[in-house]
Amino acid sequence: MDPVRATDPSAPPGPLTHLSLPDSSEARPQSGAHGRSLPGNWTRSSPERVTVLREGVRQCLQQQGAQTVRILHAKVAQKSYGNEKRFFCPPPCVYLAGPGWRVKPVQGQAHQAGETGPTVCGYMGLDGASGSAAETQKLNFEEQPDSREFGCAKTLYISDADKRKHFRLVLRLVHRGGRELGTFHSRLIKVISKPSQKKQSLKNTDLCISSGSKVSLFNRLRSQTVSTRYLSVEDGAFVASARQWAAFTLHLADEHCSQGDFPPREGYVRYGSLVQLVCTVTGLTLPPMIIRKVAKQCALLDVDEPISQLHKCAFQFPGDPPGGVGTYLCLATDKVVQFQASPCPKEANRALLNDSSCWTIIGTEAVEFSFSTSLAWTREPVTPVPLLNTLELSGGGDVATLELHGENFHSGLKVWFGDVEAETMYRSPRSLVCVVPDVAAFGSDWRWLRTPITVPVSLVRADGLFYPSAFSFTYTPEYSARPGPPGAPEPAPDADALLESIHHEFTRTNFHLFIQT
Repeated sequence: MDPVRATDPSAPPGPLTHLSLPDSSEARPQSGAHGRSLPGNWTRSSPERVTVLREGVRQCLQQQGAQTVRILHAKVAQKSYGNEKRFFCPPPCVYLAGPGWRVKPVQGQAHQAGETGPTVCGYMGLDGASGSAAETQKLNFEEQPDSREFGCAKTLYISDADKRKHFRLVLRLVHRGGRELGTFHSRLIKVISKPSQKKQSLKNTDLCISSGSKVSLFNRLRSQTVSTRYLSVEDGAFVASARQWAAFTLHLADEHCSQGDFPPREGYVRYGSLVQLVCTVTGLTLPPMIIRKVAKQCALLDVDEPISQLHKCAFQFPGDPPGGVGTYLCLATDKVVQFQASPCPKEANRALLNDSSCWTIIGTEAVEFSFSTSLAWTREPVTPVPLLNTLELSGGGDVATLELHGENFHSGLKVWFGDVEAETMYRSPRSLVCVVPDVAAFGSDWRWLRTPITVPVSLVRADGLFYPSAFSFTYTPEYSARPGPPGAPEPAPDADALLESIHHEFTRTNFHLFIQT
C-alpha cells in the first residue's frame, strides 16, 4: 500500500508520534497484532470481551440508533451593561435527534399510559457560572415534524461584570428520573461590546465573514425584541419565524454559473458581492442576490468593504434595469417576499428600504455529539463525548497505523474498524493512535476479490458506550493472482506489470479519496 498523510493543518502540535518516541521506560516495544512490535502503551480488550462487544457493535452499525445532541449558537455575543439584558440573538438552540431518545432511560421504570415527549430535561447556562437558577435556563423540548426534539434558551445574556473575551455555553441533560445524562459544551463565543461601525479592514479579520461560513439572518422592527423574525425554512419554503432560526451557508456566487452550482471561491465576503444562501439542514437555496450595506434604512450601492458581524444588510435581486434601485428580500409577517425599493431623493447611490427589508447578519456555529447506550452497562454520564476531526495514516504493508485527531479523547477509548477492535494507544486529549487491523479480519477471500472494502470508524468506551463518527476507512486491494489449476498457462510478464501499475495508481488514489468524511 502507498500511505498518504491526511493531516489537519489547524490541529495543534502534539507529542511525538509512536514512530519517533525516544528510548525510555514509557516507550517499551510491545507485541502488537500478528506479532508486530510497536513502541508505546498499546491496549486491547480481552478476547472474551471482544466477542461480547463485537455483536453489539455490529447491531449499533446496522440499526443506526445513535442519539445525537446538536447545539446551534452565534459566533459572537453582545455584552449587557448595567441593568440592561441583551439576550443572545439568535438564541442558542438544542436539537435532540435519533430513535434512542424514545427509549425508556431506566429498565423497569414504566411511563404513564399515553405519555409522550422527551425522556430528558435540559438546562443551559454559561461556563464558569455558579449554576444557580438565575444564571441557567430550563429548556422545554418540543417535538418537531421531523421527529427531532427542539429547545431554545431565549433569556441568556452576559453582563459587564464578566470580563472574559470568550466563553462557552454549557448544556446539562438529565433523565426524568434524575440521573445525569451528561454535560455538553458549545464552541467558543467571542464577546463584543457593540457592532463595529468602522470601515472593516482585512488586517483584522476577527469579525469578518468568509465565503462558505454559516450565518443567521434576523429582522427586528423598530429595535423591539418581541418583533424579531428569523429567516428559516419550514415545509420546504423560506419563512420568517418568530420561534426558530436556521443556519445558512453563505457562498460567493458566480454570475456565469447555474443556480446551485458553487465553484470553490475563497475569501471574505464584501458588500456588492453576488452571494447565495443555502440552508444547512434542507439544502434549499435562495436565488443569487447582491448583498448591500444598510445605513439609516438605505441600501448603500457603492460600498465594497468586508461584511462584519451584526451588521445591518439587505439582499438585492439582480437583473434590474439600468438605473433601477431594485427589489430586495423582505418579510411580510411570517412570509418571505420581495420589496421594490425607491430611489433616494438626496443621494443617487442609495435606495430607500422599509424596515422589513433590513436584516442583521451574524456568523453561527454548530457542534454535534453522537452516542449509543445500547451496549453500555453503566449509569455513568455519556460525556465527555469524543469528537473526531481528521485521520492521518502512517506506514503500510504489514504495519499501518492510523492517528485520530479530535477532542475529548481519554485512555478508556478503543478504536473500532467496523466490528473489529483495533489496538489503541492514548496520546493526549486530542490524539489517539491505533494499529490498522489486518484485512483478513473482514473476510479471508478479500485478497482475491480485488474490490475495496470500506468500514466505518467508531470509538467504544471501556464500559461499552458506543460513539459513531462520520469517518470511514477503505482497504484497497494489492494485486495478487489467484492460484490456478495445475498445468494452467502462466500469465504474460507484461500483463503482470500492467496490472501492477494500475493497482499502484488505484491504491494511491483511493487513500486520497477515502480517508475523509
